[in-house]
Amino acid sequence: MYTSSFSEEFNSYNTSLWNDHIWYESSNATKNYTVENGTLKIWPQRDGSGNFFNRTIDTDGKFYQTYGYFEIEAKLPQGKGTWPAFWLFNHVGTRRPEMDVMEAYAGGAAPWGFKDANGIAHPQAYAPTVWKGDTDGQLVGSRQYDTGMDLSAGFHKYAVKWEANKQTYYFDGKEVLTLNVSMSDPMYIMLDLWFGSASGTPDNSTPQGKTNSYEVNYVRAWKFK
Repeated sequence: MYTSSFSEEFNSYNTSLWNDHIWYESSNATKNYTVENGTLKIWPQRDGSGNFFNRTIDTDGKFYQTYGYFEIEAKLPQGKGTWPAFWLFNHVGTRRPEMDVMEAYAGGAAPWGFKDANGIAHPQAYAPTVWKGDTDGQLVGSRQYDTGMDLSAGFHKYAVKWEANKQTYYFDGKEVLTLNVSMSDPMYIMLDLWFGSASGTPDNSTPQGKTNSYEVNYVRAWKFK
């Protein structure tokens, strides 16, 4: 049984819950996110120097939880270089425990993504990935999950059930990865649109602007009773 512990329906942008940059960076002054019509939108945009830049929306210092069920409903952006993600994370001294519920790489090799008739990359697969975070290279497990769908064409649910000795990851309610691992640090929630990694370097083919957003309909969390 569960009880609700966090429910963000994005009726407004609540600065008491959310930061707009990761802890080791300052906020980029170029506006590439908003809350409107009940969703959070983060989109690819070049800043004043002409570069695409990372945007992180997180609850660091404002909301943490250990164990429970965490879920978002989201539509992913298109374009080479786009790297949207939904994490549970913490920076505890030198440790970096990390539960990546969803990371997608539209510009990556198939099945990560595919190109349409105009040469625009669309996301098709995503990965849940877990790092214990006590030392470098402490990968617990990961799975590239090919959904067989264009993840930029509609909203889908990405979730994790985090128990004391097990984590179960879900796509639209279907179990896609189970890991037997103990991770007990309180985690905060991260939603971000970064660039690079398996998605490549964004370029002029990467659509900019609000119409190509990482669009999050809600973020919800529950605790076990």
